[in-house]
Amino acid sequence: MSFVIDGLGTAHPPDAVTSAEGLALARVLAGPDVRTSAWLGPIYANSGVQQRFQVVGGAAKQDILAGTTFSGSPFLPTPANDGVGPTTAQRMRLYEQHAAPLAVQAVAAALREARVSPDALTHLVTVSCTGFAAPGMDYAIITQLGLKPTVARTHVGFMGCHGALNGLRVAHAFASANPQARVVVCAVELCSLHYYYGNAADKLIANALFADGAAAVVGQADPSPSPAATWRLRASGSCVIPDSHADMGWTIGDHGFEMTLSRRVPGLIAKHLRPWLDEWLRDFGFSLHDVKSWCLHPGGPKILAAVEETLGLSPDQVAPSREVFAAYGNMSSPTVLFILQRLRATQAPRPCVALGFGPGLVAEAALFV
Repeated sequence: MSFVIDGLGTAHPPDAVTSAEGLALARVLAGPDVRTSAWLGPIYANSGVQQRFQVVGGAAKQDILAGTTFSGSPFLPTPANDGVGPTTAQRMRLYEQHAAPLAVQAVAAALREARVSPDALTHLVTVSCTGFAAPGMDYAIITQLGLKPTVARTHVGFMGCHGALNGLRVAHAFASANPQARVVVCAVELCSLHYYYGNAADKLIANALFADGAAAVVGQADPSPSPAATWRLRASGSCVIPDSHADMGWTIGDHGFEMTLSRRVPGLIAKHLRPWLDEWLRDFGFSLHDVKSWCLHPGGPKILAAVEETLGLSPDQVAPSREVFAAYGNMSSPTVLFILQRLRATQAPRPCVALGFGPGLVAEAALFV
């Protein structure tokens, strides 16, 4: 039995940060050792991101760029926090304030497309790795949109950029176990809250790539043949890439969550992805040549290039991922659903394979037919 997508919705903060503005912010925030460096500019010029949406924007952005303090944002540099930024507690207060409204927007949009009443939902799966709050966005979705108080809640936490694929796997399992299940999966990330102040190159690169957003999928079991336009999740897969434990990480520090992203990641993906993907697809009667479209999480330009090269994909096949990356940046877990929304809207051919990479280093895949 497949999990059928009935509706998909997305949301993002109202304030955009262009690449040029991101560099200007970095010149103020990154720390005394970095502000005048010659290599900070190329990081932003070569990022592949034209703009991003951030909850740390608007008045706070204008203050940082103008050297004023009208917003009172904890991200404003002060003698006390120069080189470290806000505490994790301050960042989590902003997560609690901003995550739930984005989640509600995304789920409401997915319900509208699916033409499903909120009280028809039986299961709610939430996904996030950039913050903790309880009661959190699940409670807000239930109370503000009118889900039944008996809706079954599950949270997929701290799994990084492939978290939405893990969430879809949970939804598929619920739908397979109960043909009457009506499931919503909602992924929300506020990556900008973990802006890094310092001079570690991998973390400064993350500052140039990551953004904020939310996406939700509403679906149900599919016991019978569906119309050709229907996207169905046939299967999902996971592979821990060997000897990569230290190459991608996400840990909680005193001044935000700290990302590790080593230079080895693109090479590890290039070496290990195709052999596993060949075997995984074979289990379901497909080969790489049978895949007609690709939903690739854009972890960064070098990761996308590594996937493109090792799988032998054409620029057109990678274009949807590059376009979403350029327009929204890397929003972590919701990003793959933004790309999936674009593929569905353009009636991309199937089978379609979605891929994401997260701490471990781990590759996650989903097969849509």
